[in-house]
Amino acid sequence: MTDLSIISDATLSVPATPQELRHFINGKFVESADGAVSERVSPSHGVVVSRAAKGSESDVNAAVAAARAAFDDGRWSRISAKERAQVLLTVADLIELNTERFALMETLESGKPISQSRGEVSGAADLWRYAASLARTSHGDSHNSLGDDMLGVVLKEPIGVVSIITPWNFPFWILSQKLPFALAAGCTCVVKPSEMTPSTTAMLGELLSAAGLPDGVCNIVLGYGQPVGSQMSTHNEVDMVTFTGSTAVGKRISELASGTLKKVALELGGKNAQVIFPDADLDDAADAVTFGVYFNVGQCCNSSSRIIVHEDIADKFVAKVVALSRKVRFGNPLNPDTQVGAIVTPEHREKIKSYVREAVESGAEVCLGGEAMDVPGIGAQFFQPTIIRGVSADMPIAREEVFGPVLTVLTFRTMDEAIELANDTEYGLSAGIWSDNIHNSLTFARSARAGTVWTNTWMDGFPEVAFGGMKQSGQGREIGQYGYDEFLEVKSVVMRIGRTRQPWVKPA
Repeated sequence: MTDLSIISDATLSVPATPQELRHFINGKFVESADGAVSERVSPSHGVVVSRAAKGSESDVNAAVAAARAAFDDGRWSRISAKERAQVLLTVADLIELNTERFALMETLESGKPISQSRGEVSGAADLWRYAASLARTSHGDSHNSLGDDMLGVVLKEPIGVVSIITPWNFPFWILSQKLPFALAAGCTCVVKPSEMTPSTTAMLGELLSAAGLPDGVCNIVLGYGQPVGSQMSTHNEVDMVTFTGSTAVGKRISELASGTLKKVALELGGKNAQVIFPDADLDDAADAVTFGVYFNVGQCCNSSSRIIVHEDIADKFVAKVVALSRKVRFGNPLNPDTQVGAIVTPEHREKIKSYVREAVESGAEVCLGGEAMDVPGIGAQFFQPTIIRGVSADMPIAREEVFGPVLTVLTFRTMDEAIELANDTEYGLSAGIWSDNIHNSLTFARSARAGTVWTNTWMDGFPEVAFGGMKQSGQGREIGQYGYDEFLEVKSVVMRIGRTRQPWVKPA
């Protein structure tokens, strides 16, 4: 395909030596107990860009022990919310000061464009600041209507030690949807980033230490799901696990955690639909659809990988999206003009291709793309912008999470049909509607089985607004007041005032 906008050159260079990463346990950077390491090869440049300590069960045990001790002795859980907030605000300031350094490593490890990495890292600072505000304003309840001699108080207390397991696609943003809220609540934590994108999480340890976070309150263990993630999910001294990633792994974590009945919060996959009505602003909708399917190379749980378009405008609307897709700038992620970078691994690129091939074999029509793409001077770990029509709702490409720059097009005639198609998936993360008719928008928003519904926009998010899914897209919520409350236990204290209790056993 020669009529795409492809960028080969870069304004930044790959560092001459890999970033060296160690675990952060009890306030110190340490090697693995057995000395093991793993390396990350950049998906967009084909060279080793980071070398990380590779954790074992003993490393997890040390981290959990540090977190347990830090929670139980109250060095963090029992200090004032003001003191906790001050630390979080300092971390936010340090994140902004280190944005460029963190963003470069995220781009090198993930393949996402440097402009998106910069936005992710700098934007995460706002999550830390909002979490700090929740620490200062959180409170329980009192009940003084139980009678003259009774008073009920509801306390909100930190749940304890939290295991935080994060994915590779938004490593710093998703960490910041979890960690500052857990810390604001007074919890202590053990964090495991994806082995594919460990750098920004490991580097955060420097900022936490500089901000004055007490030793042991946040511990970072690098490595793989087995054994690190598994041990973090089963450890008796862990009170909660929060995980973002695939639905299959989320189910496995729930199984592992059930042995100790620890709390589990999951943010999992999505197969998100945007419904386009004829009365919508089609130019705005086409631009948002294009953004939604190609942002982060489509490797996003909120990707708008399905559009459900009214039959009367389907041809016109698809033509608009195809035309815009040809203008999207694919290529070298170290160029700030690049909008779409590399696929995270060769294996995942082939998985994306297999979905497209199967759809074509089942009768679907490729309007654009459908193949791996070579960027001159960079390599072939890229995938063309892809749009597929003639898709039926039972095809895997219309039901399963492709996690790539692939858009499927379905059509509808009535609102009921649009709602049925949008809900006809095992996922329920997000959905959207484009219509200038408020009745259409409200009807769809109330009927869509999704944790977030956007109307006449896509993927706008705010620290104040909770995020999470229904059905097999997860359980629990992140960010906002609801996300903060996930890390709290509710305790009722019932007090009798004065010696007014009537004896149960009557005196002789």
